[in-house]
Amino acid sequence: MNIGILGMAHGHVNGYLSQWKEHPEYGVTATAVWDHNAERLRSASEQHGLAPIADLETLLADRSIPAVIITAETSYHAELVERAAAAGKAIILQKPLALTLAEADRMVSAVQRTGVPFTMAWQMRVDPQNIQMKEIMASGVLGRILNVRRRHGLNAHRWPNFADMWHFKPELNRDIWADDAAHPIDLLHWMLGVPESVTAEMMTLSSPQMPMDNGIAILRYPNGPLAEVCCSFTCVAAENTTEIIGEKGVIIQSFGDAVSMTAPRQPEVSGLKWFLADTNEWIYSDIPTPASHFDRIMGLAHPLADFLNGKRPPIATAEEARTSLRIVLATYVSLREGRRVMMDDAGIAAV
Repeated sequence: MNIGILGMAHGHVNGYLSQWKEHPEYGVTATAVWDHNAERLRSASEQHGLAPIADLETLLADRSIPAVIITAETSYHAELVERAAAAGKAIILQKPLALTLAEADRMVSAVQRTGVPFTMAWQMRVDPQNIQMKEIMASGVLGRILNVRRRHGLNAHRWPNFADMWHFKPELNRDIWADDAAHPIDLLHWMLGVPESVTAEMMTLSSPQMPMDNGIAILRYPNGPLAEVCCSFTCVAAENTTEIIGEKGVIIQSFGDAVSMTAPRQPEVSGLKWFLADTNEWIYSDIPTPASHFDRIMGLAHPLADFLNGKRPPIATAEEARTSLRIVLATYVSLREGRRVMMDDAGIAAV
């Protein structure tokens, strides 16, 4: 399966490209790259041995390339998905889906109209420890799930020249909350389903050049659980990542995000454990914690390859991604209006 790269803005794509090259058995070969940024186009071509294509339509018209991965800036996603779908390409899209619900609607419509294969590139949905946590909840050993908390962070305020990065430019990516809180919000959507309402507070606490750098969102589910997403993009170190509280036990995960992966830790410490009241003991997962957060990101390469080759369903469909975006945008309505926001609130479309 040959694949073309549409935009090199999102650094995660470098991990996928390295893994596809290192593992030819995955069955994906990146052959060409397009980028509106000429310098990025040249650099990507040299680094990964890709044919540089200056004209997007030339790449999309190439019948030897049946699939594309879109890793351009978020503001380009809707147009690129529409054009790739019209060209009949299978599509992998890097998160977040879009800036607005209107853009999301355009993408969902394009995928439905053309019938092209589509998946989001959400590494949290294919992370082995996250899958195990979901399986434990589904097994019933914890009883009814009452409370879920996901902490997620970056130390973005310490990145060199962070304010010059496209991730922090509202015309390209809204802000860091919309960009990266999308990860744990989608994780809870995948684990627990669609909440009935969202309440949120976000603040800019470090630099006005990085708005919404800290925030908390509460997802309320009918009859429970009550779920919380706690994000700090000014966090220098952490350990705990996920807490799941059930009637009969709890799950604790550590080292599940960037700041907890970069902080020093003892290698023998298990990253995932759960406690059952009936046995009064901790059970430790035999799934190892990756050496780095980028290893978690590179772990997406194989599932994405399997999707392109028809060996697995989408990691997340366009419709699921639209719902996750709707949850994210609901946090902005809650912040602006100071209230709980139901998921069918008309104000979400206006954000």
